[in-house]
Formats: sequence, structure tokens, C-alpha cells
Amino acid sequence: MNRKSPAHRRPGRRAAVAAGLVLAVGLGVSTQVSAQASVHAPAKSSAAAPQSVSGTSGQVVTRVADFYGAYIDAIGDYTDPDATLETVLRKHYLTPDFAKRLAAWEKKHGADGVLRAQNVPRKWTVTDNGAVGNGHEVVVALTFGSGETTQKTKLFVLVERYNHIVDIGTTSNR
Repeated sequence: MNRKSPAHRRPGRRAAVAAGLVLAVGLGVSTQVSAQASVHAPAKSSAAAPQSVSGTSGQVVTRVADFYGAYIDAIGDYTDPDATLETVLRKHYLTPDFAKRLAAWEKKHGADGVLRAQNVPRKWTVTDNGAVGNGHEVVVALTFGSGETTQKTKLFVLVERYNHIVDIGTTSNR
């Protein structure tokens, strides 16, 4: 048998095909799980349209939405909240001066300053509110609770021109 005969190549080819199938199936499952994990809506009938989220690199609204989404995910796992990720997110997205002011606010009020609450919202929306001085204001609407016992909170997030959050409050800077 020579090295180029089909009988000699078959075991390698089978192994490559098998590895490819395992990888494809594994990626398909992990992609599906990731997609399902990122959807925060309750399961509906199979006729429901798929949900999508989009953003634009460098856009203030997308940046604030990214921060709030990751932040809520980090602290929202009641069985295993990720305090390290919470700290890293704050350091990355907040100015050092605002982080100090936020820590003082949290100590005084006994609540999370990013959410202005003691618990984690069930859903949120982020909306552009326009330019304010040298910065930009974004409105974050948080919904807490479920069913008939929901509470909504509106936060005004001020972002400086270098895309760092310099203030979060309950009143607009406009």
C-alpha cells in the first residue's frame, strides 16, 4: 500500500471529519445557550419573532447600555454575584472622581449607587437624551419587581466627551 492510497488516508480523514462534527455541534450548542442566556424575556410560543440587540462602537448610548447590561449581570446573580467584575466595570466606565462620590452616596444611603436601589432590576432600557455642555446625557429606565408589583426608576447618566460616566442622578442635567 502506498502513502497516497485511499485506505491509508481514511483514518486521518475520519478523525478530521469527526473532530469537525464535534466542534460544529459544540459551537452550535454554546452559541444557542449564549443567545438564550442573553434574552431576558419570558419564553413565549414558537411563533414569536427572535429578539435582537444592536449597538454602534463609540456611541454613548451603546456604551451606557453595555455598562448597565454587564453591571446588572455581574451583581444580579444572587447565588454567585461577581464582585470582581463589578469593581472592574466601575473602574473602566466611571471617572475616578465620580467613583469616589458614588461610594460616599452608597455609604450614606445603603444602596447601590449605579442602580440607586438595594435590589437588581428585572429589565432596563437606555435612551439618548442629547448633548449637555461638554458631555452627553442618557436616560436609563429600570423596572423592578414583576406582575402587579413593579416599580420603575428613571436615571440620568451624564457621560463626558471621553466616554466616561461623570454622574448618575434622578434628575436631568438639561
